Amino acid sequence: MKKTVAPCILPNALPGFELTPVPAETLTVGRHAKCKPSLPQRVLLIVAALTVGFLFAPLVVAEEVAAPHWVGTWSSSPQPIWGPDFIGGLKYPRNLWNQTVRQLSRVSIGGPRIRVVLSNEYGQTPVAIGAARVALSEKGSAIVAGSDRALNFGGRETVTIPPGAAVLSDPVDLTVAPLGSVAISLYLPDVTPVTTWHNDARQTAFLVAGNKVSELDFKPDASVTARVFVSQILVDAPPAARAIVAFGDSITDGDGSTVDANHRWPDVLAARFVEAGTPVGVLNAGISGAKLLKDRMGVNALARFDRDALSIPGVETVVVMIGINDIGWPGGVLSPTDPPVSVDDLIMGYRQLIAQAHARNIRIIGATLTPFEDTFKGVNPPLDYYYSPEKEKTRQAVNKWIREGKEFDGVIDFDALARDPQRPSHIQAAFDSGDHLHPGDTGYKAMADSIDLKMLTTQP
Repeated sequence: MKKTVAPCILPNALPGFELTPVPAETLTVGRHAKCKPSLPQRVLLIVAALTVGFLFAPLVVAEEVAAPHWVGTWSSSPQPIWGPDFIGGLKYPRNLWNQTVRQLSRVSIGGPRIRVVLSNEYGQTPVAIGAARVALSEKGSAIVAGSDRALNFGGRETVTIPPGAAVLSDPVDLTVAPLGSVAISLYLPDVTPVTTWHNDARQTAFLVAGNKVSELDFKPDASVTARVFVSQILVDAPPAARAIVAFGDSITDGDGSTVDANHRWPDVLAARFVEAGTPVGVLNAGISGAKLLKDRMGVNALARFDRDALSIPGVETVVVMIGINDIGWPGGVLSPTDPPVSVDDLIMGYRQLIAQAHARNIRIIGATLTPFEDTFKGVNPPLDYYYSPEKEKTRQAVNKWIREGKEFDGVIDFDALARDPQRPSHIQAAFDSGDHLHPGDTGYKAMADSIDLKMLTTQP
């Protein structure tokens, strides 16, 4: 059969492509002629076809969603309930049952989403949360209309917290401004022993019978200045945001400051960062009565340092001010059987905190212990044994090591700030809350204002 040469038919060239027809051999006269492009032309054909597909396919624009950056913005360190053998009273009833507890918290940094941590750290039995809500706080027990959101845990509106455990809520779409206040409402349907709490909240919480978690406001059956179960709040913060933890005792916890006013020194420090436009969360891990080496009004510092400081999301720096209760408590009703604490033992405790922080690549700042002469004299006679000249020598030796030991990554000299120039073992009158140990609002503000913000962060 006679063979003939026919032109190879190629698609019209696209802009930017120039295709040259080349002869191809027809296999048989009378059948459809086939083109057999050369290898370079086959490549061009594939590219052309793909280009046509891209040009005429629907335009899809993928919006990149940034990964969440969870940073701690608020905390309240859990502590166990003490027994009837201790001089301190309890602000909560021993049990809650079929009640709603609404608790208020002022955050440090804000964000468009938040998460809440509930703790049953010291519980002996599971804690059933029948419902939990979060909203923007308005005034007293009232919440801002339209801001109420459910707190879910693994997609469920109820959760049971095992003994010794904590639970983290799912993310909640709720925009909270820097220094904004939120209300967290928990409904406890079963008989719930109050075993995990925070004694010196300096913030009013509200109790009411029944499930009232979604109510815009209610008339409380009781109010208390302590916390139960709520231990942390996280926010979805900008990538540059980080956290600082103030770790200590009652002076960090804010004892002596005005209730519901947020005048603790970490509160004032948080406001300074907001004013400076620096996204830094400031979390308060103070426990009134806490000690560095021994338990009583909370476990010792070494036992809770990881939980309350090093494990906080986004933590960059920890400020440690603790030890005055180790010095002051022995010799009276607070610690009747404890011997005086030694300087060497306290230094060992500080060194442990430093080592643990550095093992996590977290900076740790030491703060000197403030003056305490005449503590509780004329205010609380059973506790007026707290100060003695021998105990003052221990405080001075500890402060000397903090200042000169060069083992902390930095030093904040609260002692030099707070002491009376004419009587260095005594807090100056302008800072004194009245018990000669704890500062008042003016003193706490002065403490926060004395801190060089650059010392506390590694980023500008």
